[in-house]
Amino acid sequence: MNRIQEINSEGFTIINKVYSETEIEKLIGVIEKITENKSENSTFRKSEDLFAIRQFLIEIPETLDIILNEKLKEIIKTNFGSDYFITKSIYFDKLEMSNWFVAYHQDLTISVNKKIELENFENWTTKQNQFAVQPPKNILDENFTIRIHLDKTTKENGALKVVNKSHAKGIRRIENVEINAETESFCEVENGGIMIMKPLLFHASNKTTNNERRRVIHIEFSNQELPKELEWNERTNFNVN
Repeated sequence: MNRIQEINSEGFTIINKVYSETEIEKLIGVIEKITENKSENSTFRKSEDLFAIRQFLIEIPETLDIILNEKLKEIIKTNFGSDYFITKSIYFDKLEMSNWFVAYHQDLTISVNKKIELENFENWTTKQNQFAVQPPKNILDENFTIRIHLDKTTKENGALKVVNKSHAKGIRRIENVEINAETESFCEVENGGIMIMKPLLFHASNKTTNNERRRVIHIEFSNQELPKELEWNERTNFNVN
C-alpha cells in the first residue's frame, strides 16, 4: 500500500526522516528566538501545560523555507498534486510535566477572513480575532493536515491516537462512535518525521506520563476555492515543482 492509498484507507500515514537534525535545530532556534520577544502576542497561548501559537506561519514566517524543504514538497506533489496551498498553521509545545489532553474529535472548521452568511457554512466561532467556520463536507474531504514533529513523540508524551478509517464515515458526534468496536492507533513519530491526516479522522491526545517534551507544527492544506465573498485567512501559495 503506497502513502496516498494508506491516507485514503486509514485516514493517516507516518513518514519519518523528512527533516534532518540540522533542519530541526534551525526550526527550534528560530521559534525560540522569536517567541522570547512576543510572549504577550494575542495569538500566543501559554499555560503550565501548553504553549501554542496560532497563525504560526504569519507570526514566524522565517520557518517557511525550512518547512517546505524538497522532501516535503515531493511528498505533497506525489500524493496530492501541485495545486494545494497552506490554509492554517499552529505550533504546539506540550511541556514535560503536562497534564493537558484532548478528547476525541474531528477537525471540522477552517480559518477565514471574516464572518458572513453563506449557505452550508455554519457553526461560526472566533478565537483571538480569528474567524472559524464549518464548511461544506466536500471541502473538508479534499483537505489534509501535516504534523511536523520536532521531538520524538510516543504514547507516553502525548502522541495522537486515532480511530482508523473514521474519516470515511462522515461528520459524526463522538458519542455516536463505538470506540471499543473500532481500531485505534497511537501515531508515534520520530523527531524530523511527519504525520499526514485527513480532517474527519477522529483523533485525541493523552496526558504526558514520561516527562518528555512534545513540539509539533500543525499545517493544514487545501486545493478548494471558497465562495468569492470569503477568503482563507492564512492562505500561502507555494510551488512544489
